[in-house]
Amino acid sequence: MQDEYRTVARAGVHETEVNRSRFLCALAPAATEQEARDFIARVRKEHADATHNCYAYVIGADAAIQKASDDGEPGGTAGVPMLQMLLRRDMRYVVAVVTRYYGGVKLGAGGLIRAYGGAVGEALDALGTLTRRRFRLATVTVDHQRAGKVHNDLRATGREVRDVRYGEAVTIEVGLPDADVPAFRAWLADVTAGTAGFEPGGEAYGDADPGR
Repeated sequence: MQDEYRTVARAGVHETEVNRSRFLCALAPAATEQEARDFIARVRKEHADATHNCYAYVIGADAAIQKASDDGEPGGTAGVPMLQMLLRRDMRYVVAVVTRYYGGVKLGAGGLIRAYGGAVGEALDALGTLTRRRFRLATVTVDHQRAGKVHNDLRATGREVRDVRYGEAVTIEVGLPDADVPAFRAWLADVTAGTAGFEPGGEAYGDADPGR
C-alpha cells in the first residue's frame, strides 16, 4: 500500500478562457470507478450543448485504474494531458471533466494540450487538495475514570480518533502511523498506569495532520 496520496478537497468547477474558448473543469473525489463514471455522466448531461466533455480519472492509492477520453478532440490532446496533470500532482481517487465551449479560434494540438492540462491544474489550485496518509487502526480499551483524559490527550496531540464506544469500559478506535505504534503503546501505559488495553488492527487511510 502507498504510504500517502493526495485527493481533491471538495467537488467544484473552475473556468478558464483560452482564445475565446471556455474551458470548465469540474473536479470531484471518487472512491470507485463507478462514482467517477456517474460524475462524468452528470456533467455531460448538464453540458449536453458543449463542444466537448473530455475526462480523466485516477482510482486507487497506487493509481491502479487510470482512464481518459478526448471526446472528439484530436487524439492525445485532451484526456491524456488531463490525466498527466492529475498524476503529476500525485492525485488519487479523483475525477476531472473539462467541458469546452468552442470560441471560434482553433488552438492546434499544442494549444489544446496546454489548455486541457492547464484547466485541470488551475482547478486543483482553486479547489485545494488533501493529503491522506496510511494508518494502522488500533483499539484502546480504558476504564471510565481515565477515559476522558485519554480521549482529550489523543485529540490534543493530533491523533485521529475514529470512534468512541461506551460500555463496561470505554473503547476508543484510533489511527496511527505504523512507526508511531511502539511509542504510542508506551505513552498509553504511562498515562493509564498500565491498565489500558491496546489491540492493533488493519490498515486504512485518513487525513494527514497538516501540522505534521
